[in-house]
Amino acid sequence: MSTSTGTTSSASVYTTPAFWERLWRTAGIQSVLCFIVAYIVYGRQPQVGASADALAAFYDGDRMRVLIAAVFYGLAVLNLMWFAGALRTTLADAGQDGWGAAATASSAALGALFLLLIAVVAALAYSIAGSGNHMLTSGLNDFVWAGFVLTSFPRAMLIMAAAFGLWRARLISNALFAGGVAAVVLVLLGGTTWLTGGFWAPDGVYSRFVSPAIGLVWGMVVSGVLLTRSPATRAGW
Repeated sequence: MSTSTGTTSSASVYTTPAFWERLWRTAGIQSVLCFIVAYIVYGRQPQVGASADALAAFYDGDRMRVLIAAVFYGLAVLNLMWFAGALRTTLADAGQDGWGAAATASSAALGALFLLLIAVVAALAYSIAGSGNHMLTSGLNDFVWAGFVLTSFPRAMLIMAAAFGLWRARLISNALFAGGVAAVVLVLLGGTTWLTGGFWAPDGVYSRFVSPAIGLVWGMVVSGVLLTRSPATRAGW
C-alpha cells in the first residue's frame, strides 16, 4: 500500500501546473539550442544570384543535411511558440497583459514566416533543385534571403514586448531594459539590409550573423529572467 502511494505521489509531480509552466519557461533556451544545431547542420546557404552548380551542390548534393536541418528549425520554432506563451503568462500575472498580447502576436508572425522559409528550403532540397529548373531554384533561393530580412520586424517586436513588458512589471533592471531597447534598434536595422552586395546585403554579415545573434542572446536573457520567477499557481497549464 505504501509503495503504491509513493509512486502515485511521485508521478503526480509531473502533472502539476507549476511543473509545466517551469518547463515551458525553459523553452527559450531550448529554441536557441535548436536554432544553433540547425544552423550548424544546414551549412552555408548559396548567396543571392548563386550559380546553377552552387545551387545544385547545396540543395541537391546535400539534400539529406538540409532536410535534417529543417527538422531542427521546426523544433526551434515550436519551442519559440511555447517560450512566447510562458512570457505572456508571466506578463499577465504582473498586470502587463498588453505587452503579453504583443509577444503572442509577434511570435505568431515570426513563427509563420520561419515555417514558410523552412518549407521553401525543404521543397528545394526534396525535389525542386533536382528537377534541373535553375530559374525556379535561383528565384526561391533569393526569396529565402529576402524573407529572412523581413523577419527582422517581428523579431524586433518580440524583443520589444519582452523588454518593455518585463521592465514595466519591474522584473528587469534599467540597465537590462536599456540593453533590450538597443537590441530592438539593432534588429530593426536588419530589415534595411538591401544592398546588392557586401556587409549590408541580405546575404551579408549583418543579416546572417549580427542581427540573429542579438536575438538569440536576448532570448537567453529573457529565459533566465523567467526562470528566476516562481511559477504562479493557476489551472491554465
